[in-house]
Amino acid sequence: MRKKKFLALMLTVAMGLFLFAGCGNNSGKNNKKEAKNPKEINITYVKAPLNVPSILEKNDNLFEKEFSKDGIGVKFHEITSGPDQTAALAAGELDFLHALGGTSAILAASNGVDLKILNVYSRAPKGFMILTKDKKIKNVKDLKGKKIAGPKGTVLHQLLVSALDKNGMSIKDVKFVNMGIPEASAALSNGSVDAALLAGPAALKAENNGAKLVVNGEGLVDGTIVTAVSGKFLNEHPDFVKRFEKVHSETIEYMKKNKDKVIKETAKEVGLTDKETREMYSWYNFDPQITKSDIKDLEKTQDFLIKNGMQKKKIDINSKIGRASCRERVS
Repeated sequence: MRKKKFLALMLTVAMGLFLFAGCGNNSGKNNKKEAKNPKEINITYVKAPLNVPSILEKNDNLFEKEFSKDGIGVKFHEITSGPDQTAALAAGELDFLHALGGTSAILAASNGVDLKILNVYSRAPKGFMILTKDKKIKNVKDLKGKKIAGPKGTVLHQLLVSALDKNGMSIKDVKFVNMGIPEASAALSNGSVDAALLAGPAALKAENNGAKLVVNGEGLVDGTIVTAVSGKFLNEHPDFVKRFEKVHSETIEYMKKNKDKVIKETAKEVGLTDKETREMYSWYNFDPQITKSDIKDLEKTQDFLIKNGMQKKKIDINSKIGRASCRERVS
């Protein structure tokens, strides 16, 4: 009897040690000695279209206040292009990509960039739109044969493809012109295109200037934006990653309790009126928790990228979810 109890006790201890080791090791390799604290943590700052958490975190020095306790500086980098963000991360110039398009995260990971998705930054299906000034275009089917401008390989491009597919068409049924959002907005305004793929303030301003909505992302795309971290940084500094997440979660809670104040601060930063900012704010879900629905949306995004020849190597989305602690992040 004593022998059985002893064996049971040893098994329990062994399992506990195994779980503990698995929790602290994010790369699958043997644990190494804790890396020295970095002198500086580098984070992207992307305020558009309406990245409220980033605006508050930067303006109120929230990350600086957290990491200065360890004598670590924080530097923000205004890099808005997804490919430029992931290239800088791969080069070791950035640690956190705080507001990275799901498309960019998937493409980078499939090309071998060592990144992990920490959380969902935002979801805003209503914030991604196809707009027109042509009175004859009343729905998606009326886009057939029309010239449509927008950024290729983005959520907006995915919206167009999904909307066409739902209506029995494909991208071949329209004249798609690869163009950035500001250029697409200008082209819609001067009549050189029939419709434009716009998001955020650009879409709102276009509507205020007479453009009308053909369709938005509701039921088609979630517009998933994520926060990603360097796999190397996550492996070497899991505690700092947890503290980064803590600051971000506290920011989200602050936003919920101080909505009016937050809207005023955000409006000033992005150059919109309080009314416009409040309207846009209602489009966004900033809950950082990664859900099964988010994983499905990212998988749908990957299917879109592969089907349209923009991604060659398929990846396991779940394997790219970073865990800074033992708690399960996907619910």
